[in-house]
Amino acid sequence: MSPEQKALVQETWRKLVPMADAAARLFYDRLFAIDATTRPLFKGADLAEQRRKLIQALGMVVNGLDHVEALVPAVQHLGRRHAQYGVMDRHYDTVGEALLWTLEQGLGPIWTPEVKAAWQSAYSLLAAVMRNAAREAITSIAVVADLTR
Repeated sequence: MSPEQKALVQETWRKLVPMADAAARLFYDRLFAIDATTRPLFKGADLAEQRRKLIQALGMVVNGLDHVEALVPAVQHLGRRHAQYGVMDRHYDTVGEALLWTLEQGLGPIWTPEVKAAWQSAYSLLAAVMRNAAREAITSIAVVADLTR
């Protein structure tokens, strides 16, 4: 990500924070609408708590963009944890789609092509780290399972 893209993500995030819970509601509604396979991942979950966690995780990522090397271990942990919940590689695409749609709805006229590109870049970075950590976790589990047979 370029410094300009980081600044755009951080600036637009600050504008979205006052309506964070409403944005998180929009996000989950959109996610479930475009990918019904994600709904069972939240069976029994407290959606109000999930919304809070989503906003907290996004805030951590946005605030950590200036120090990505320090952010990576926390994002890797998220990826491993999501793998345990049953999140599949393909879910990252629909999550990204739902996130960008939500940001567009929340930011309205300040959602420009440049802002969209900046958020796409930030999400691509986040998703790549999470996907890789999830794959490593799944591979490790499979190796241990083979060894115990």
